[in-house]
Amino acid sequence: MKIRDLALADYAQWLPLWNGYNAFYGRSGPTALPEEVTQMTWKRFFDASEPMYALVAELEGTLIGLTHYLFHRSTTLLGPICYLQDLYTTAERRRTGVGRALIEAVYRRAHEGGSARVYWQTHETNLTAQRLYEQVAERSGFIVYRRNLP
Repeated sequence: MKIRDLALADYAQWLPLWNGYNAFYGRSGPTALPEEVTQMTWKRFFDASEPMYALVAELEGTLIGLTHYLFHRSTTLLGPICYLQDLYTTAERRRTGVGRALIEAVYRRAHEGGSARVYWQTHETNLTAQRLYEQVAERSGFIVYRRNLP
């Protein structure tokens, strides 16, 4: 397995992973992300002015996982902070080290980018992922609140 940067030529293999990730979180069918969100997300990965990045896990020429991460400012740190926004592996590749390898790759990229911290969130029902996360990070103790705006 190889972890590498997403390439423009990967779109046809990235899209099913992206759609699978969104379906996992209930964003499919009538609640699917609008196509323009997917297209803009894709474009941001290749825009040098955007702080958004993507890595993929590849096995024998086939993409089997993805992670998207971004850098932003913090009021409590001098350097940037890294937010690991999306992490997904194909169902048949779960529990085989793909997720861990993608997280470790983000750790390396964050360090190279001057970040002293990587953080992420997951749904409270995603117990499989939480078993991995408990091994590679610590819970912050913070609870996420949000409100969608019109």
